[in-house]
Amino acid sequence: MPADRALPSPEAVRLVGHLRELAQETLVPRAARAEAEGDFPRDVFRTLGRTGLLGLPYPREYGGGGQDYEVYLQALEEVATAWASVGVGVSVHVMSCFALATYGTEEQRRTWLPDMLGGELLGAYCLSEPEAGSDPAAMRTRAVLDGDHYVIHGVKAWATHGGHADFYTVMARTSDHRSRGISCFLVPADTPGLFADPPERKMGLTGSATATMRFEGVRVPVDRLIGQEGQGLQIALAALDCGRMGIAAVATGLAQAALDDAVRYAREHQFLGELLIEQQGPAFALADMAASVAAARATTLTAARLKDQGLGFGREASIAKMVATDNAMNVTGAAVQLLGDEGYSRRFAVERYMREAKVMQIFEGTNQIQRLVISRALKKTDGGVLTALTGTSGRHEEH
Repeated sequence: MPADRALPSPEAVRLVGHLRELAQETLVPRAARAEAEGDFPRDVFRTLGRTGLLGLPYPREYGGGGQDYEVYLQALEEVATAWASVGVGVSVHVMSCFALATYGTEEQRRTWLPDMLGGELLGAYCLSEPEAGSDPAAMRTRAVLDGDHYVIHGVKAWATHGGHADFYTVMARTSDHRSRGISCFLVPADTPGLFADPPERKMGLTGSATATMRFEGVRVPVDRLIGQEGQGLQIALAALDCGRMGIAAVATGLAQAALDDAVRYAREHQFLGELLIEQQGPAFALADMAASVAAARATTLTAARLKDQGLGFGREASIAKMVATDNAMNVTGAAVQLLGDEGYSRRFAVERYMREAKVMQIFEGTNQIQRLVISRALKKTDGGVLTALTGTSGRHEEH
């Protein structure tokens, strides 16, 4: 285990170690074939649910693991190192549970959370739309109150697990107010009028199903409104802060996998009679890759520690997402370069890692949006992470 993976308790050490072994034994052997054939591994999420991973950062009283976010992200990184599509799926599921776990009533939590956190129900998150990706306040999907139901009409784009999920956390407009006119709903997948388009044909992460979801007169009981009417954008942005940390952990795991493969290759292959690992050029490239992975991990865990202490972490979540995903793109590209023509071929996994890394710079808010979030935070306050850790910085105002 890398030395910078600081774990807070023996229980956490055992948990992350168990998930590492499980991932290496059960996910690695399946990943390449499933990605090549575009197979969605629904059974894997049930298995991970039984280990407790899908509910790891949520309270035990609702079936969660009661662990710090720092522990959850380290466990998620181990899964992503083995199979990035599954890592993304876990992150999205955990984010899909956020609204109910954080803003739901006690009755709502006790009714629905246990099956969600235990992996019996797989979640999807419906925020983006074809004309409202980076600007969620521009969404057009609308929910109109009709007696004791809301009726939802609209289209949601790029829903991970779309067509396979058991529930959808959906943001829809309930009034024309730009920021306070959006509400959050928990929609069962079998609700009449809810349809999935054929899965997107993607560059990478082909083992992760992504589809446009269509809401054509979907009737949702009023008790499936999460939080207050008009609170949806606040819920969505809070969930995205957590989701960005999840994607940062996944990107770190993917970069670690690329580094591991590149080191293995450099130890086993020669150029001009000398192992690549013994030559300064390849060795320095590997050193840069290792530094990038360590930096990504450190920024991700910094954000998690702020969240675990109840402090503002929005800026750090954006930093982590930006740094980790940009680094993953660089590290996977460097791995392809180090392997040369073999790195470009599908005989080695690094070409797949590079394709998978690209989308991580895009979803959960593009890295241009992360730069916008970070720069806006810098306009409001000064101070670095040390002031945040002492609770003296107010820089994390809602973005």
